[in-house]
Amino acid sequence: MIKRMIDLGGAHVDGRRVRRCSLSVVAGQHIELHVDGLPLEPFRLDTARIIYRDRYLLALDKPAGVATQPTPARYQGTIYAALQQFLSESGQVSLGMVQRLDRDTSGVLVFSTHSRAHKGLTAAFSEHRVTKRYLALVAGCLEHDAGEMQSQLARRRATNRMVSVERGGKPALTRYRRLACYDGASLVEVEIPTGRSHQIRIHFAEAGHPLLGDQAYGGPVMVGGVTIARQMLHASELCLDHPVSGARLELKSPLPEDFQKVLHSLATSQ
Repeated sequence: MIKRMIDLGGAHVDGRRVRRCSLSVVAGQHIELHVDGLPLEPFRLDTARIIYRDRYLLALDKPAGVATQPTPARYQGTIYAALQQFLSESGQVSLGMVQRLDRDTSGVLVFSTHSRAHKGLTAAFSEHRVTKRYLALVAGCLEHDAGEMQSQLARRRATNRMVSVERGGKPALTRYRRLACYDGASLVEVEIPTGRSHQIRIHFAEAGHPLLGDQAYGGPVMVGGVTIARQMLHASELCLDHPVSGARLELKSPLPEDFQKVLHSLATSQ
């Protein structure tokens, strides 16, 4: 088991990740083993998850439960590492990450795969020229058919979670449209002109409607007898201009099976 953790990248010697079990250590060195409690089988990219690919970009349908980028507990088994391996097998070596999704969020993720595309893709996201739409299941029935939430967000060091603050944070704007109400939950379509960490999760939690399954921000893990295994958030659509050709891209991801099952259970339990 420890060997597999080392292979994943969870072992650190003197603050640096080490992935060789044969490394000799000496007295006084600081050794850490990070454990995240997730399966020790690394995620491998299924080509069926590729939504779009050309010489410059690759977009995929990210499954829930897989980290986008390396964490202290693992390098292998992340979306980034799986894409590196996939691209190297086809002779590509460039991989640029400008967008992230939380581990338990599913949906569209886009990466640059050529140096000519990375600067333009980065600028599109930083200048808010990308349309990002999500589907979310939140606790309770929202009072209004549509609305928006705006605040400054900052990370609270004590809990490592994001919160709205009066000053000193980064501006975040969340727009939503209520699609349906169920017994104890609402289905909403969300658009975020900004892209702050945990933005959707925080704004709905602070409005009294946390995402179903989002335990970090007070979301219920059971609604109407339905058990919620992860936060019900799905990045359904990403629209942007191609950073090289300028063509308009509309990248879409269908609702994953677990989200559909919760929706079906909520609809039939009314």
